[in-house]
Amino acid sequence: MFDPFLSELTTSLEQRGGQTVEVPEGLAECQSAKNKSTIKSWLWQVPGFRRWRVTRLDAGESLQVLNSVAYPDYNHDHPLMGVDLLWFGARKKLVAVLDFQPLKQDQAYLDRHFQGLKSLNAQFPDLNGEETMRSFDPNQYFSPWLLFCRGGAEQANQSLPEAFSAFLNCYWDLHDQASQQPSMMSSDEVKNLQVAYDIYSAERDPAHGLFTSHFGKSWSDRFLQDFLFPASSQSTSN
Repeated sequence: MFDPFLSELTTSLEQRGGQTVEVPEGLAECQSAKNKSTIKSWLWQVPGFRRWRVTRLDAGESLQVLNSVAYPDYNHDHPLMGVDLLWFGARKKLVAVLDFQPLKQDQAYLDRHFQGLKSLNAQFPDLNGEETMRSFDPNQYFSPWLLFCRGGAEQANQSLPEAFSAFLNCYWDLHDQASQQPSMMSSDEVKNLQVAYDIYSAERDPAHGLFTSHFGKSWSDRFLQDFLFPASSQSTSN
């Protein structure tokens, strides 16, 4: 289901000078005990970003997942990029979240960085549903214009591919624009806010239970702490 999206993302990263780097030992790939599901992850080094991770879970007809988060360098104050796509094949259900995840929620920050995503939100009405996410506070680390959908095959096959491509291009445009402007925050403040994002996300990540059900608690705990949100063990400074 999501292999074309993974291929498009990989090509985009390579075109931007990205190179894969080593994933912590034992976390690059794992198969479930009954070999019914496989999870693979990649860590990218990309100019302008301190970390870009990608994960693909293939559990056949029961579940398909693509997840990615991009962390800009600390000298850039623009949002993180978050992608979370889930397809439950037996029920023909799609859950899609595409967002520029803000470091701050104040109006000046949103005005500075979110004009492109705001336009995308209006362009794809199938992906701007009013239903809120169940595991997160939508007013913290999510933007008012995220592309979010609990849909079906129509959205998965028609709306999502076009929206995904437009979303990636829009984020690259945001990054290019932000890179040409002085940051409105110090690098220390950006670092603290990115660490706070990892701490917040590690405490609430709904995928942890899903990974545990497929790959066991021990592996999934380490995957959460050492790959998904490695800064969650740090403390932000005052």
